[in-house]
Amino acid sequence: MPTGSSKRRLAAGAALVVAALVSTTACGGGDGDSKDSSKGAGYDAAYNKVANASTKKGGTLRMVGKQDLDSADPQRAYYGMSWDFMRFYTRQLVTFAPKPGAASTELVGDLAKSTAKITDGGKTYTYELRDGVTWEDGSPITAQDIKYGIERVWATDVITGGPQYLKQNLDPKGEYKGPYKDKSKDKLGLKSIETPDAKTIVFKLPKPNGDFEQFLAMPSGSPVKQAKDTANKYTQHPFSAGPYKFQSYKAGKKIVLVRNTAWKKASDPVRAALPDKVDVTISANLEENDKRLMEGDYDVDLNGTGMTQSGRVSAVQDHRDSVDNMRTSFVRYVALIHTAKPFDNVHCRKAVFYATDFAGLQQTRGGKLAGGDIANSTLPTSIKGHSDYDPYGVLARKGKPDAAQAKAELKECGKPSGFSTKLTARTNNPGEVDTAEALQEQLGKVGIKVEVDSLDGAEISSITGSPKVVKERGYGMTMSGWGPDFPSGQGFGQPLWDSRFLFDTGNYNESQIKDPKIDKLFDDAIAETDPEAAGKIYEQLDKRILDQADWMPFIYEKNITWRGPRLTNVYMSDAYSGRYDYASLGVVK
Repeated sequence: MPTGSSKRRLAAGAALVVAALVSTTACGGGDGDSKDSSKGAGYDAAYNKVANASTKKGGTLRMVGKQDLDSADPQRAYYGMSWDFMRFYTRQLVTFAPKPGAASTELVGDLAKSTAKITDGGKTYTYELRDGVTWEDGSPITAQDIKYGIERVWATDVITGGPQYLKQNLDPKGEYKGPYKDKSKDKLGLKSIETPDAKTIVFKLPKPNGDFEQFLAMPSGSPVKQAKDTANKYTQHPFSAGPYKFQSYKAGKKIVLVRNTAWKKASDPVRAALPDKVDVTISANLEENDKRLMEGDYDVDLNGTGMTQSGRVSAVQDHRDSVDNMRTSFVRYVALIHTAKPFDNVHCRKAVFYATDFAGLQQTRGGKLAGGDIANSTLPTSIKGHSDYDPYGVLARKGKPDAAQAKAELKECGKPSGFSTKLTARTNNPGEVDTAEALQEQLGKVGIKVEVDSLDGAEISSITGSPKVVKERGYGMTMSGWGPDFPSGQGFGQPLWDSRFLFDTGNYNESQIKDPKIDKLFDDAIAETDPEAAGKIYEQLDKRILDQADWMPFIYEKNITWRGPRLTNVYMSDAYSGRYDYASLGVVK
């Protein structure tokens, strides 16, 4: 459809959402006269607090998702919603606290009695397992099971797709080849993990990494029982260590979890385990999913990516007490590619910052409530290191452009009349092409002529993720979004800005930044075991990237999400990028 009409419809939808929220929240959360106000807990009731707190057990939690888990195998999954869902059937030595908002980023003992005893200058982590932790067959979960599960990460020819942080930090030289090629009798030959007995596990790092426990909190740190490991088929039926186990799994269609009767609440202080069953339907029909959520057929969206434009308008106008304004940890951004002329000149990059109408991009994406807040810092607000630093006056001007300063920067970089470049955007990411076309129009006002190239998001890793292809196609900018692998500057920014993460394929350092000072700041922050001290270093890193105009954030993403009126114990968790903590949810029977 024509670009202009697309933008107008997005803006109109955003205006309806804002108007509905303003008119229905004047009386305070949950006290208005919307038609189902007796059912819901109130608009935004799960933000920084628990909505419908309850300890009642029973019933079926009904979820719907537009997309299936990328894998049910804990060592292979990388989607954030998969990690959240895995809390139902996996456990780790440590995990995130079951608390709302920023408090959720605290690490607490899970299979382990507590967080680690750290010695040897931050290179040795020792854990003691809790009593009573068991597999679904009632057998004890041992330190050896945890080591074996982690070792699977090394089997990259079989166990594909998951994060590699544990491998990179425990075996940076890649000397271990994984359990399937392990010649030792017990298949536990990884030297950097020691298991002196069934209840003690010790990790020995070659060098300190202050985020090491964050790596262990990922599902890739989950135990796997060696006798139940079916290698690349494990995703079809993982063996449960948590309160639920698989009854059935039909990839792309249906997941059904039922209670794991061998699980003991006394051994697990984290998971509420309230429903008797978790039933997940996978359907790519987004409008239909929203409709059935509002009709009560489902309770919650598995993916946590927000409602469609039509869905959120209906939800806010007619059911606003069952709506939350989800604050995600995702940042929408434009990477300015340093190897593409004239973006090798910092002043040409700065011209883009000054010429961009951030408020206009915000409106195109759905406005403040459905799109998000205007970004100034490269780091999301949930990450230590985020600050109010605003070198281009973006917030001071309320997101409006400064054309005069943009033209001054163009003159400074030797392009007083502007220049031509190409910008990529993904067709299957809602609103991204419209946003790119809005930016195209904005930059054109100062003489920067932008050609928008719309790409299938499934092909991104081999196109914008390939510096060679980027050069061949003449791209100067890429538009995308990013959320943290774990809540720290390393977990968010290292793949984006560290020169050592600049790869030939699957590259996310799209700006192709090669700055020794940035690399050194990452090293200094990573070696710091005090999160507050590390945050101060990440703040310096944020300033460096902004001062050099390396990478342009424009939105801290929000979305309008449905909180079914049957749901209990609902809260948004910063540890899971603003989604609900699924393992805490219950339902009214």
